[in-house]
Amino acid sequence: MLGKCLVIDKNQGGGYLGAHSSIGCKEHSCFRYHSGVTEFAVVKRLICLNTMANQTKPIIHGYFRSSCSWRVGIAFALKGIEFDQVPVNLIKDGGQQFTEQYKGLNPMQQVSAVQIDGITLSQSLAVIQYIEETRTGHRLFPADPKKRAQVRMISDLIASGIQPVQNLYVLQKIGAEKVQWAHHFIQRGFEALEPILKETAGKYCVEDEISMADICLVPQVYNAERFKVDVDQFPTIKRLNETLLKVDAFKESHLSCQLDTPAEICT
Repeated sequence: MLGKCLVIDKNQGGGYLGAHSSIGCKEHSCFRYHSGVTEFAVVKRLICLNTMANQTKPIIHGYFRSSCSWRVGIAFALKGIEFDQVPVNLIKDGGQQFTEQYKGLNPMQQVSAVQIDGITLSQSLAVIQYIEETRTGHRLFPADPKKRAQVRMISDLIASGIQPVQNLYVLQKIGAEKVQWAHHFIQRGFEALEPILKETAGKYCVEDEISMADICLVPQVYNAERFKVDVDQFPTIKRLNETLLKVDAFKESHLSCQLDTPAEICT
């Protein structure tokens, strides 16, 4: 689909209003940025503006204790993106995530599922990277490639190495030892994460810019505290979490739902 595009040459200050075909930039204005090295300059970045008059709000199908749902909410808040919520109660009626209706949104029957721009995405890091590539607002990845790699490393350590082995489905399979199980794997993960963050952190996880790594950290510390992990053992993690919780996007983005759920249940 064609969208109007303004091509900006940063060296010469010129502009061209034309049309282009672009994924994620449909029938709305965007800026197309050229390096200005030659007249055949390579497009360096496509930034789609958040002014799509006819676009509906993204919808997060999530659960209030879901790390994945919370990550997406934080990312949207940092970007200034309004969104709607549809609660998916992982406890009620044996778990609403197991309904055929929800399975149509997320075949893995996990939360979250996010409807955005006419597609459905079901992995939180994929959602975060998608909105980084299609929306303006706060940058969620550093410009420097080495720092971007560090952000991905920290994010993957949490989202792949810690969180999945202490989520609800796993704990239900573990049974009576679920609290000890979750405590063990969060403790083990934080023992790996702490020295990494000592090397990468400034004010936030990777120097002084809030990134996807910070988005992953805060929900995981919340789970650590619920499973009685002594966060005082990990001074860098503790300091970063306390700093981030003063940022409005982290305070206000936690998906809210009034549910009477046992404290030991985690998602």
